[in-house]
Amino acid sequence: MKRRDLLLATILVLAAACTATAAGKKAAIRRKHEKLQPQAAGGSSSCDVYRGSWVVDESYPLYDAASCPFVRKEFDCRRMGRPDTMYLKYRWHPNPPCSLPRFDGVKLLNMWRGKKVMFVGDSLVVNQYESLLCMLHAAAPGARTNQSWASGENPSTTVRFEDYGVTLVYFLSHYLVDLANDTAGRTVLKLDGMDEGRAWLGADVLVFGSWRWWWRKSWDYIQDGNTVVQDMDRTQAFTKGLQTWARWVDANLAQTSTRVFFQGYSPNHLDSQEWGEPPGKTCIGETQPLNNAAAYHGQPNPQDAIVRRTLAGMAKPVHLLDITFMSELRKDGHTTKYNGDSLGRDCTHWCVAGVPDTWNTVLYLAGNS
Repeated sequence: MKRRDLLLATILVLAAACTATAAGKKAAIRRKHEKLQPQAAGGSSSCDVYRGSWVVDESYPLYDAASCPFVRKEFDCRRMGRPDTMYLKYRWHPNPPCSLPRFDGVKLLNMWRGKKVMFVGDSLVVNQYESLLCMLHAAAPGARTNQSWASGENPSTTVRFEDYGVTLVYFLSHYLVDLANDTAGRTVLKLDGMDEGRAWLGADVLVFGSWRWWWRKSWDYIQDGNTVVQDMDRTQAFTKGLQTWARWVDANLAQTSTRVFFQGYSPNHLDSQEWGEPPGKTCIGETQPLNNAAAYHGQPNPQDAIVRRTLAGMAKPVHLLDITFMSELRKDGHTTKYNGDSLGRDCTHWCVAGVPDTWNTVLYLAGNS
């Protein structure tokens, strides 16, 4: 009887120890997530730098795109003939008591010295990547740089700031899960496939982004485990794909020092009713941002809730670059016809210099926290 009581007591002690260990791990993960939240001036942890307004700042833009060797002509609106310039003069001003520090490219290059920074996603991730390259180039104009390209199913661009040993890579991945050809030559979107993730290992900083291409059917079939279908609900497909990505991040990066960010939803401005104007207009011809939150009437994108829910359930802390609201106010910031496209309807991508510079300023802030 005494041996049985001793055994029971031992089991209870071990169970309590396991519970305490699990609680400790959860608390550590929670602390890591909280650590990445930007702070207000004065140290308040409740600051939300993603809520605020756009104000005119005559010291802007942070760089002249004409002097940047890394921005493609499709994003360089001035080069492509955009005549107005006020869209370059707006700085994001968080609601008090929050503050957003001025971007310091030399400080960031020193912080990333000897490191590899990788952007993975679609053309909106390219928007942010090329903006950051221009911001760093302007901050260190004399720094030696090398640029190279790699072709294949997932082409990539690499720029290395030699004097700092900083390597910045853009890796094309529209879905963050595998898009591959089967033996019959058909294109298959594999919702549980992450073979391309091998290329992301070894990065010290990873910035991911995906959503826009989920609405384009660029596949012949979708494969989910052993199930193969021609198509499925795109929101459901995005959710499954993002969960696969999250499991890959947790399995491969949770025990590493790699910093992981996710680019929030970047809105388009195709419906003027979203900013209180009669129907039938788009962002074309818009030259000023909206001046307050109440002026925007667009509905939340389902991606936002899916991303937040997925990130909240991960073991690896992932900082959401919550760019949606600040970008919703910038109906004036798109490339429209100043992207080399004769149709001139691009209300999705952004001029560089422009709105993506603020995305990178927030990345800079989060990276310093």
